[in-house]
Amino acid sequence: MDSVKDKIVLVTGASSGIGAACAKRFAEAGSRLILAARRGDRLQELAGNLDRQWGTAVHCLTLDVRDRHAVMSQLTQLPADWQAVDILVNNAGLSRGLDKLQEGTLDDWEEMIDANVKGLLYVTRAIVPGMIERRQGHILNIGSIAGRHAYPRGNVYCASKAAVRAITQGLKQDLLGTPIRVSEIDPGLVETEFSEVRFHGDRQRASETYHGLTPLTGEDIADLVWFCATRPSHVNISEMLVVPTDQATATQVYRR
Repeated sequence: MDSVKDKIVLVTGASSGIGAACAKRFAEAGSRLILAARRGDRLQELAGNLDRQWGTAVHCLTLDVRDRHAVMSQLTQLPADWQAVDILVNNAGLSRGLDKLQEGTLDDWEEMIDANVKGLLYVTRAIVPGMIERRQGHILNIGSIAGRHAYPRGNVYCASKAAVRAITQGLKQDLLGTPIRVSEIDPGLVETEFSEVRFHGDRQRASETYHGLTPLTGEDIADLVWFCATRPSHVNISEMLVVPTDQATATQVYRR
């Protein structure tokens, strides 16, 4: 097992859900953390908790990955002792709406594409050159079962996650011959703020997504991220598809 103790781990979308769970998992393992998200107040609260529980060194970035100029300026001008990012967890992303394509909201489409595709590209472009120069690094992209199997009314979200899958595969080929590892983890139903964001804050509708089944948790996905990152350096977990026992495909779910 490859130790992640004292390695610098950058997690995007770290203020809640899978991102916050990843931060806790790596903090427990002794990593140093760069936590990026739009909600700076939540990041500061999380950083304080990690410091109290594990004495974790944390550098917080209030950052919207959709903002290309902010991403490039903040990630290329990190303090000297935070520049050597060892592990990048591209977690920031969201879904908006659940409409037929012909009835979709263009603002929702742009938000998903900007965050899920362009944001991931911006962050990766800013970090990977340093990994290549140092000949050390691991990029872990959080995809979705939606990137493998489109489902009704999921059109643009599914397309954005299919793009994550293609980008991950392309990056792995582009980095062939370097020691840099690239992994993709594609979850099925995970109970986080995901559905609440999708339905624009409608908590009742969001809760119905998980009604009658036992979904995955952010901690479940964080464990898999940690597992991928701690394999021996000659082992690369290229991809993982993980679903609840109550889920077979993107659309087949058993509800009690």
